[in-house]
Amino acid sequence: MKNAEHGQQLPTSVELAWGRRERPAKGPRRALTLERIVEAAIRVGEAEGLEAVSMSRVAAEAGVSTMALYRYVPAKADLLTIMQDTLFGPPPEPPAPGAGWREGLLWWASEMRAIVRRHTWALRVPVNGPPVMPHSVAWMETGLRCLRGTGLDDGTKLSILVLVSGFVRSEALLAADLAAAFERTGNDPSDALTGYGPMLLEVLDEHRFPELYRAARSGVFEEEDDPDWEFAFGMERLLDGIEVLVRPQCTENPPSTNSD
Repeated sequence: MKNAEHGQQLPTSVELAWGRRERPAKGPRRALTLERIVEAAIRVGEAEGLEAVSMSRVAAEAGVSTMALYRYVPAKADLLTIMQDTLFGPPPEPPAPGAGWREGLLWWASEMRAIVRRHTWALRVPVNGPPVMPHSVAWMETGLRCLRGTGLDDGTKLSILVLVSGFVRSEALLAADLAAAFERTGNDPSDALTGYGPMLLEVLDEHRFPELYRAARSGVFEEEDDPDWEFAFGMERLLDGIEVLVRPQCTENPPSTNSD
């Protein structure tokens, strides 16, 4: 289906998510809906991981035939895209009017992080383009509102959202990969960190890796790792960098996230 105003051919997943494609009107299972299919796919993903989400497995979970599924969703890729957008859901209410852009952007990133940490498996869905699904567009709109009043141009604002969301995504994936590794090996995370420094000292040449050797000798790797602290530290550094761009643009009027 083409966009009536711009003549743009929309991907099937986009048409389905935005309600731009007609639903099947015939068939023995009229009670089947796209929403029911997506819910079944999410249940499979939550229980068994993304690799288990196949059309046949989702059909079995929904209690229908695989062919019945294809009447609603033409391909697995379309189902995965809609499923991921459904998991994110619409963004929650932003901070109160008058909040600064730093507070707003930190809120935006923190809310996104809370979702991706609950459903990290869904981040394995391949990225196939810029945000265009209903909920992802709503998140982008909210992020841009957080930057309203900064004086930055639209291109810079969008680049900031890519930077911040990329940090959130990377942090969540790293945490998930480490958790999976500890689960496979049966190692306790705290024990693994405690042993990391001594392990490095066994293999490091003090003259070839002087800085890393010094850090290992200092005992810094034995300190308790706090993912929340690491996230806050990373966000503060990102916000500090963004402020370098914002400061010259808004020296007269302080920005707010929700001003109309």
